[in-house]
Amino acid sequence: MNKELRKKIIDMVCRGGNGHIPSAFSILDIINYLYDKVLKFKSSKPNWSERDYFILSKGHGCLALYVILEKNGFIKNKDINLFCKNKGILGEHPDLTKVPGIEASTGSLGHGLSFGLGLAKGLKIRKKNNKVFVLVGDGECHEGTVWEAANVAKNHNLNNLIVVVDFNLSASQLLPYDKMEKKWKAFGWKTKSINGHSIKDFRAAFDPKLIKKLSQPYAIIANTVKGKGIKMIEGHGIWHHKIPNKEEYNLLIQDLNSYYERKKKKIIH
Repeated sequence: MNKELRKKIIDMVCRGGNGHIPSAFSILDIINYLYDKVLKFKSSKPNWSERDYFILSKGHGCLALYVILEKNGFIKNKDINLFCKNKGILGEHPDLTKVPGIEASTGSLGHGLSFGLGLAKGLKIRKKNNKVFVLVGDGECHEGTVWEAANVAKNHNLNNLIVVVDFNLSASQLLPYDKMEKKWKAFGWKTKSINGHSIKDFRAAFDPKLIKKLSQPYAIIANTVKGKGIKMIEGHGIWHHKIPNKEEYNLLIQDLNSYYERKKKKIIH
């Protein structure tokens, strides 16, 4: 399934002439698992009062969220086809005023966790059992607002707040030896490091029994690969915001097919 979702992301970028393919690829597997196995929601009622909240703080990775929202019935295929078009509702960053299922308009990095913190505290005050999941990038974790929110969350023991850090080493040029898990642990959060592309690791990290028994906020450090699935765009080079031409598009699809063929053979054998 994720192969088709990745292809859909590439097609959206080519049609819309905009978007961040590698950033979307690094978080796609995480978001897909959350919506498949973890989050409570009703796509027919996006504002259902008992839903869990998902906030994509690293808004430039929104292509991954868009294809998952379409897969789960929040938006339609025509919305996907109109990405970054005048008559469409999907832009380069998520907009809660236009897109069903979007909980926060994000783009200026570092604000999603503060927004999620407010939601989590409000739910506690109202004695509600909803959970708040926030996905942040490792680069935006250098913003002071992230750590101010982390400090407040621990002081209020917000055990209904779960952060997933997309640790794809985007910030490695600035801080190549960043000890991400130790930072969150130092702020009093429960922490766990996982492979951000592993279903097995997802099952352990998002185990319902574990989440139900939380006594503090929870940070999951997801070690991911920027551009995961297509070797030619993996890492932190020119593909960060590059729009493929026709020749490059064919190469991307060829590489994507090859990756999943290798993955299939590995599973079989």
